[in-house]
Amino acid sequence: MVHYGHSNQLRQARAMGDYLIVGVHTDDDITLTVDGRDTYEEVKQAGRYRECKRTQGVSTTDLVGRMLLMTKAHHSSQEMSSEYRAYADSFGKCPGGRNPWTGVSQFLQTSRKIIQFASGKEPQPGDTVIYVAGAFDLFHIGHVDFLAKVHGLVERPYVIAGLHFDQEVNHYKGKNYPIMNLHERTLSVLACRYVSEVVIGAPYAVTAELLDHFKVDLVCHGKTEIMPDKDGSDPYQEPKKRGIFRQIDSGSDLTTDLIVQRIIKNRLEYEARNQKKEAKELAFLEATKPQEEPPERGSHSA
Repeated sequence: MVHYGHSNQLRQARAMGDYLIVGVHTDDDITLTVDGRDTYEEVKQAGRYRECKRTQGVSTTDLVGRMLLMTKAHHSSQEMSSEYRAYADSFGKCPGGRNPWTGVSQFLQTSRKIIQFASGKEPQPGDTVIYVAGAFDLFHIGHVDFLAKVHGLVERPYVIAGLHFDQEVNHYKGKNYPIMNLHERTLSVLACRYVSEVVIGAPYAVTAELLDHFKVDLVCHGKTEIMPDKDGSDPYQEPKKRGIFRQIDSGSDLTTDLIVQRIIKNRLEYEARNQKKEAKELAFLEATKPQEEPPERGSHSA
């Protein structure tokens, strides 16, 4: 489950050099080596270790907690409830400790953060402006495959992604969706190389005003079901009337619902694994305290 915190780590790591290689671990716990040593010990001794700053306000632990608690407290227009705050603060934690690498903090959006993720490119003469809209919740490979297909439709694509408000998504998805609020989803989508621009809080219905404002040439939607608007109308009736609507098959069967189902199914296993990992990390911190200070809360390694 990749989120914009990971994307920001890759962005920062890329800026440290010229060529970035990303290693993806297996499902094993990799905090320490089999003999209990720091996994980066040799790299540090060789003077080739660097750390980049953690993106505050997001963690896999927090996102999983939202799925399991089933509240809407994380939605952008609502305050974090005391129930969610208490749960999030203790979720998957070992008794008696708090790890500086694993924590939950409320996300605070800033214009600077958006600028760091945004491409800054404007459509140029000859570009084909393509509009797509949706929740893009828990931004995953299914979304990436869809956007890649959309991007490959024309020679010079300029893809604009419209993100619906949290309350709009909750209206058509139900339960406690979206798992990530609008601000979080914005950064996740901006981090995708196939997206040039994001409309933050796009209207559910693709209106004539929106199409004219952005000079949209093509509107695309995936093979997922299109829920009618609140008045029962087709939200894509305007682009269909103009003959610029196309449905695109991403070729991926992964959905946000499927990810959530996996997490809920493996809840006990996940909590036990997280507690064990937390305990090992805290023990390691205690063991290394005389030699070095612990990193800034939640630092990412690079």
